[in-house]
Amino acid sequence: MTGPSVPLPDGGARPERETSPEAGHAEGDETRFTVAAPPGIGEISPGDDLARIVGDALDREGGLRDGDVVVVTSKVVSKAEGRVVAAADREQAITEETVRVVATRPSPGGVLRIVENRLGLVMAAAGVDASNTPEGTVLLLPVDPDASARALRAALAERFGVRVGVIVSDTAGRAWREGLTDLAIGVAGVVALDDLRGGVDSHGRELSVTVTAVADQVAAASELVRGKAAGRPVAVVRGLGRFVTDEDGPGARVLVRDSETDMFREGSAEAYARGVSAGRADPAGAAAIEPGDAERAAREAGYADGYREGFAEGFREGTGTPQQG
Repeated sequence: MTGPSVPLPDGGARPERETSPEAGHAEGDETRFTVAAPPGIGEISPGDDLARIVGDALDREGGLRDGDVVVVTSKVVSKAEGRVVAAADREQAITEETVRVVATRPSPGGVLRIVENRLGLVMAAAGVDASNTPEGTVLLLPVDPDASARALRAALAERFGVRVGVIVSDTAGRAWREGLTDLAIGVAGVVALDDLRGGVDSHGRELSVTVTAVADQVAAASELVRGKAAGRPVAVVRGLGRFVTDEDGPGARVLVRDSETDMFREGSAEAYARGVSAGRADPAGAAAIEPGDAERAAREAGYADGYREGFAEGFREGTGTPQQG
């Protein structure tokens, strides 16, 4: 059943949670869910019928139930879609997938690049993967992970005759946190963002900022049973049917923060260096940034304070000579 629309942070809207009575009875307890990773997927090659292969593996484990969420790694989706490309130089492949550089730092293995790729995702190396691929090749992310998720969902729903959701996941690091986790880069039939704003907490206080990244949390949970080298690239999450929708929905794109609210669109060192360059290039004496400019810098560069400090440092040098940051 379909409820009213709920506004999303990007200004769009999604249908309210859509849960069939059957799904509610099947789930029972909303305080628990299970995650299982079926064996038997095997190596995926370009042109393989991924939906059939996944469906066969699920069939051997008892099939799917109404409200199940199937999480599939982007690696096997990319392989099936032929995103394995010859690239003796991985760095060139990263460059070709990059639309914006966020930060670069020297690392033991070379230069680490945090970039925005063609999908709008900000991650290391643009998501280009050189592991578990033939020598001299790299694996690119799917061209359209949301479309991939929708196609898998349609095929699995037809095969098993139930309402399911599909998430395509990929591994990424996180700002301010050590370690890697899986996140959703393709979503079909799952509430990607659960907007709780306007509700109340247990003390009756209104919630004003709480928007839960449901799809990312489900993707991360699935990785705990799939592992990185266990040969189990698919997981079934059961018990979260309240987040499974009748329609495919807007996809994972709603999880990508837009530039107007992204306070960290540039690395701190890059923002500082850009400020130094701007300060050195300003012999006219504009030693301070007006508030309006600072607001714009916050949107465009992220670390506005770093930019201001760099600008002041460059201006104090008084060379009037631009420097590349």
